[in-house]
Amino acid sequence: MTDSPYIRFQKIAVAVGVVILALKFLAFYITNSNAIFSDAMESIVNVVAGSFALYSLIVAARPKDQDHPYGHGKIEFISAGIEGTLILVAGIGIVYKSIESLITEHQLTSLDTGLYLAGGAGAINFILGVVTERYGKEYNSAAMIASGKHLKSDGYTSFGMILGLVIVILTDWLWVDSAIALGFGALIGFIGVKEIRKSVAGIMDEADFELLRGLIAEVDSNRKENWIDLHNLRAQKFGKRLHIDCHVTVPYYLSVEEAHSEIDELEKLVEQQHSDGVEMFIHTDPCKPKSCRICSKSKCDVRQMKQEETITWNLKNVLENRQHR
Repeated sequence: MTDSPYIRFQKIAVAVGVVILALKFLAFYITNSNAIFSDAMESIVNVVAGSFALYSLIVAARPKDQDHPYGHGKIEFISAGIEGTLILVAGIGIVYKSIESLITEHQLTSLDTGLYLAGGAGAINFILGVVTERYGKEYNSAAMIASGKHLKSDGYTSFGMILGLVIVILTDWLWVDSAIALGFGALIGFIGVKEIRKSVAGIMDEADFELLRGLIAEVDSNRKENWIDLHNLRAQKFGKRLHIDCHVTVPYYLSVEEAHSEIDELEKLVEQQHSDGVEMFIHTDPCKPKSCRICSKSKCDVRQMKQEETITWNLKNVLENRQHR
């Protein structure tokens, strides 16, 4: 099977990560700087997490089967969770070493050379992070988005580290090196906790209100007159694929074939928004006499009362498990 573009890119990202890791540890070996050490430790996380993200993308690309009827996309949330855990562990390790170094004085050497190496590696990481996150959003990959954000944060911390070590060079205040590392360790740990939280939300199928809001707005603006009511809408992410359940109220006198045709139209509308793949389970409800109050169908021989209002479908009323009043 030919690799998809985002899998090929992730392979390149892992290879570049290994080179960056070597540069940062070389910079630490030259300088003995705790700040640079903290930066190098985060790069270990980048390589390990990037490798697992690559594996998760390969697994997620497999088609669904009998054992995995919804596909294999959930593994991307597991990948993001593992990356978050590794980031958190790295942050705790950096904080511990920084506190130890604040208590026990250490010497710094060849800071200028080390700064060039670490700064160049940080710049590459930031650029790689921007591109990785863009690919993740383009292909709707939770693993790549998490990896891209982490790489960008690594670039930010590298920039902050350089500014701090310049202060050390100018003032000879060695404690600033450990203080910088301590701050970076805390920041890295916070990023790790956020990634763990997001991955758990994905595994637990926490509602993505931004996705739902956009989906509802699109359907509402293109609704057909036979789509009298939309309710009990739910959406689950499985990697790049989307699974949607909902109830649609249609005129009770439509034949099974006619009702099915209406559902097909709705599915086509949603598929236009989500080209990576959508699976929809739609339950049809027959209209009731009270439905006439909100029904905009112009030609209806069985209408029992005039339309009184047009209900705009929104996040609140469409998620409810009941027909609109």
